[in-house]
Amino acid sequence: MKQIRGLIAILIAILAVIWVAPNAWGFCGFYVAKADTKLYNKASQAIIARQGDRTILTMANDYQGNVKDFAIVVPVPVVLQQEQVRVGDPKIIERLDAFSAPRLVEYFDPDPCGDGDLSVGSGTRGGAPMAASPARMRNDESALGVTIESRFSVGEYDILILSARESNGLETWLKRNGYRIPPGSSQLLQPYIRQNMKFFVAKVNLSEFQKSGYKFLRPLQMAYESARFMLPIRLGTLNATSDQDLIVYLLSPKGQTEIINYRTVKIPSDTQIPLFVKNEFGDFYKAMFQTAYTREGKNSAFIEYAWDMGGCDPCSAQPLNPEELRQAGVFWLTPGSGTNVFITRLHVRYTRDKFPEDLMFQETSNRQFFQGRYILRHPFSGEIQCEEGQRYQRVLAERFEREAQTLAQLTGWNIQEIRQKMPATAAQQQNLPFWRNIWP
Repeated sequence: MKQIRGLIAILIAILAVIWVAPNAWGFCGFYVAKADTKLYNKASQAIIARQGDRTILTMANDYQGNVKDFAIVVPVPVVLQQEQVRVGDPKIIERLDAFSAPRLVEYFDPDPCGDGDLSVGSGTRGGAPMAASPARMRNDESALGVTIESRFSVGEYDILILSARESNGLETWLKRNGYRIPPGSSQLLQPYIRQNMKFFVAKVNLSEFQKSGYKFLRPLQMAYESARFMLPIRLGTLNATSDQDLIVYLLSPKGQTEIINYRTVKIPSDTQIPLFVKNEFGDFYKAMFQTAYTREGKNSAFIEYAWDMGGCDPCSAQPLNPEELRQAGVFWLTPGSGTNVFITRLHVRYTRDKFPEDLMFQETSNRQFFQGRYILRHPFSGEIQCEEGQRYQRVLAERFEREAQTLAQLTGWNIQEIRQKMPATAAQQQNLPFWRNIWP
């Protein structure tokens, strides 16, 4: 793809206290579940592959309606050509999501009478435009200060590049041409017009979409060069009735990527939680994230994963291979060079009042591994006939209470309800005869 120099911004119309227990183990265990984007009814996703000033951005959306009603408006600083835009593979976003999703792992206590470790642990949506005659379009453009700079098709998308002299004219033009844009668009469009930016407008070509055989719209991908490393989100708030979730997969040969104009924090991780959460992991993670989001003032970005693409421990999905990474936008790999790609997964839940600025990023040389990892630790279920085993049984009650307290603090769930779930679940799963003596 042809590089676009001087790209200032691309607008996607989309969208804790950290409770860490001391580790008695390394990054290992049995992966049993993950918290991927399917947990959220509406979650936009973007892949940003960047080295130096060059970026390849893949934009996905959470549009779930009839494709004939889909359209997006993306501010860009130059008139884009057809070869500068392409349609991406949605499976690549699914692969990155699965690989980097927060995960649940299981451990099993060894025989306390054996030689193993006796530790019990610590605890812009809108309608597609109606057809308009060329004469009407020219009249609208002249009267409203809107010019169609170029038009082309990519895959199932018909694309216009517009320029505008003032935001009210652009807003009026979009409405007259069938785009149901939200009230207040003019106010947020104005800063981009002042920067002399153009507007990338894409709608679905129904004939091409039907030929494609896809059931859902595929992502759009662009390549550009710019010293500014950013992702605008302001216009996405116009469509929102509540807060929005945005997952950004940042791929770099250097290390972790952070947001510099908002706090970037790690989600609570490495916590040991009660066994019954195995059947409620999705509910647990949503409640835990909401609690952390609120505790951090609702204006922080969360790192959910940071790891070298060459491996994972434990793996919730296999790392992407070189061909998949190329489809994700990674352009710096050469044959035989391996997979020099570090992935940072950022989760941003935002509203217009808490995130009034676009997201500004920076690469760092920090290659420290991190993952959102939540731990189930099963008690030993065999026969116990030693002094160490008796001590192990006595301290289990303390461990279970710490797990209950941890879960309550992470999620805001009622501690009494948590305690009520724990004995029955544990007794059922472990069938431990001494359990009745531990729990009242």
